[in-house]
Amino acid sequence: MRVLFICGREPGYIRNRLILKALKRHFEVVEISSSLESFVLRNLSVLVRFIVNRPQCDVIFVGFYGHPLMLWLPRFTRRPIVFDAYLSTYDTLCFDRRWFAPSSPGGRFAYWLDRHSCMSATRVLLDTKAHVGYFTRTFNLSSEGFEVLYVGSDEDVFYPRQAASDGDFLVFYYGSFLPLQGIEHIVRAAKLLEGDPQIRFQIAGEGKKRREMVQLATGLGASNVEFPGWIPFRELPTAIAQASVCLGGHFSNSAKAQNVIASKTFQFLAMAKPTIVGDNPANRELLTHKKNAYMCPPADSAALAEAILELKRDEELRQRIGWEGYNLFVNRCSVEKIGQSLKEIIAKTYEDLPG
Repeated sequence: MRVLFICGREPGYIRNRLILKALKRHFEVVEISSSLESFVLRNLSVLVRFIVNRPQCDVIFVGFYGHPLMLWLPRFTRRPIVFDAYLSTYDTLCFDRRWFAPSSPGGRFAYWLDRHSCMSATRVLLDTKAHVGYFTRTFNLSSEGFEVLYVGSDEDVFYPRQAASDGDFLVFYYGSFLPLQGIEHIVRAAKLLEGDPQIRFQIAGEGKKRREMVQLATGLGASNVEFPGWIPFRELPTAIAQASVCLGGHFSNSAKAQNVIASKTFQFLAMAKPTIVGDNPANRELLTHKKNAYMCPPADSAALAEAILELKRDEELRQRIGWEGYNLFVNRCSVEKIGQSLKEIIAKTYEDLPG
């Protein structure tokens, strides 16, 4: 079968990158994408190239961020469309980033865009069952046609590796400092653990709230926290390998945080790192407390500090969680497993065509 892959975000974006790799294991893939920095120019480039070329295909796969593409794509093709929704525009803009009030024109448009995009697709993919539940409830959609495809990770990049130890107990996290990540709870947990001179924290990444988190650490006097800034993708495995424990999150108690498994969690599992995650419905779909991850109540810095201490004191538990997490990743979340799931989803989509 021939699959056209088209996306609004860059093809190098982690979700698109992994899906492209998985698709190419089973299908002939034609790609229309753009790496232009401008959101508008990137989508215009994709649109023009699709209209001009009209590549022959059996199924169209709309990758992330595909919501704007779903406004026009169904008008130009009769091919079945598999739409990787991945996230809710409405939830992100109105509740996570709080750019619009839900009842404002911007909020109402975001709501309509999510609903319209899903209704225009033949099949819709989301990253967890909890997220499917959110979409069907919030946008009044039937669950028929929805499929779950876990985020996974590229094991050619993220795999177990030996790291040099300097004797410290390093707790590692990286992110874009979004509210749903709950980084303030990591900073406050670090303050609670500053009495142990071996424990130090690294919170890498950039984002709107980074300065606020640095100021919080300074104000608390948490001298055991470092903010090294952005780490290039290819250098991430090295940074992760140095860690004693990784924080997968999400650690806020927002609605969105309850519905998704953080991409970094899959990377940590793929590297056999003992990983602490928020105890929420999405993480519980895949992970089991003290078997392949350590579950921590959300928005609770004291509980997070206690989880870190327990893992520091119990090396056997740390090792077991790390390797059981790795085994889970290999058996359920590798590129091979994601590719097999995509093969079944796309075959089913094509077979369901009338006639």
